Amino acid sequence: MTRLALVDLDDTLTDLSGAFSRWAAEFASQHRLPADAAAWLISARRGGPMDRFFAEVRQRFDLAEPAEQLWASYRARIPQLVQLYPGVLDDLGTLRAAGWRIGIVTNGMQDNQLAKLQRTGLANAVDGYCISAAVGLRKPDPRIFQLAAQNCGTTLTPDDWVIGDSPDLDIAGGHNAGLRTLWISHHRTWPQGQPPHRIAADLREAVQILSEEPAPRATAIRPPRPGAAPSGTD
Repeated sequence: MTRLALVDLDDTLTDLSGAFSRWAAEFASQHRLPADAAAWLISARRGGPMDRFFAEVRQRFDLAEPAEQLWASYRARIPQLVQLYPGVLDDLGTLRAAGWRIGIVTNGMQDNQLAKLQRTGLANAVDGYCISAAVGLRKPDPRIFQLAAQNCGTTLTPDDWVIGDSPDLDIAGGHNAGLRTLWISHHRTWPQGQPPHRIAADLREAVQILSEEPAPRATAIRPPRPGAAPSGTD
């Protein structure tokens, strides 16, 4: 039976936080913003809708460009700045060689996320992917994991895994979908809520955990009812 691992993209496979810091420094320099602007941009980006973030940026720094234009420029630039964490392609290759199928499930705009997948080589390193804006669903809605499994040529079972760094999106979403969950902690302490099944500091440790998993049972998960309400948003 095929084993499936559904993996988050940003800050799980790619160092988005590092890329955002580089973008903030560039943005502040290009717009000749005050010396503390880059630090403010980093602290102000705490998740949530990016259109709202850029509306706040435009207002704070009295910028002439519309927020939509600022956001579009960001989406064009950030894939050029983002980098994989060390060893990610090798780690994914190890899992696939062991018989796992791998899918990527990511919230975000299609142009931005697809460019990241293509520029980093991830698009060719996995069996499929699902981008929220392309399907009209966002983690932690369990239906996005069902779609990701379909894109990988399989269906979900209770022995499949969701791997990611977000307690609210990846781990809660995996629980919502009836899957096993593995939190990428980056050496953080688990905050609160239903805990993950396993915790790893990074993808390398996560791959080691999955490699030691016993053979799965042949039990499929019934898809959520059509029209079922999402379980939350970013």
